[in-house]
Amino acid sequence: MPKVSSVIVPYASYLRVYEPLAAFPEPERTHWGRYARRTDRPSYQDELRRSLADLLPTPPVPVPVHESGDAFVLDVEGVVCVCPWRTRLRGWQALGSLAEELPTPVLDAVLPPVVRRQAGQDYERWLAGNPDARPWIRTSTWHVPLNWFVLVSDEERTYEKGSAEASPVLRYRTPMVQARRRVARGLRALRESLDEGPLIDGLVDVGRWLEEFHPRSLVELDYGGLVHVLPAAELDGDHSAADVAEGIEALRGGDEEAATEAYGRLVERWRAVRDRRSAN
Repeated sequence: MPKVSSVIVPYASYLRVYEPLAAFPEPERTHWGRYARRTDRPSYQDELRRSLADLLPTPPVPVPVHESGDAFVLDVEGVVCVCPWRTRLRGWQALGSLAEELPTPVLDAVLPPVVRRQAGQDYERWLAGNPDARPWIRTSTWHVPLNWFVLVSDEERTYEKGSAEASPVLRYRTPMVQARRRVARGLRALRESLDEGPLIDGLVDVGRWLEEFHPRSLVELDYGGLVHVLPAAELDGDHSAADVAEGIEALRGGDEEAATEAYGRLVERWRAVRDRRSAN
């Protein structure tokens, strides 16, 4: 397997929504229809490289000047579905969480305060004219949020080990109706057994996000760059969605011991992943 630099492949996971063309108003629907017929569409790696290239100038460009006109495209049972990149919107939103991810001296060195302040002002002006804007892609660095696994099942898991020509892939894809049903069922079980907290709040948040999309959409959970930090044996044995489902079913059945065991496996697995961040 070729060595992949973290400069090219950030250690991030992704939650994406692919919407059918019918969900988009004109003229955007026509744009995506034409785009889907192209044979030279950029890849996942192209999106990452373009985003990282903006950080090289001095001062860096934390948010693109113009919104991306690119998207990921899938054929879902004969229906063309697209997941717009919306790189500019996601860049603005990511800036808001950087203070929690990086120490202030490091953050100031990477993105000076004046640059962040200007980007924040630009976002406020843009948002005033686009109050209903939402991204089709959510990103998480160095882990997969546990609430994301509630949306999918182990039977929807795809793992490809990769080769000298292709990177490994670990992802789940599920119909939107299934994802919403699992969120509702999971919330009921959690609220009946646990106090309000980050786990419930996170699931409520992702559930509200899903409600903003067309019911015939497809939801994709992609390990993204995490496949390059985890050994093949760990990827092959990673069935986090099954552990989450087991824990929720145990809560519904009143088996707190089994729920605790499933949660413990998840915490141990993902703590080990995040510990690699400190080692680097």
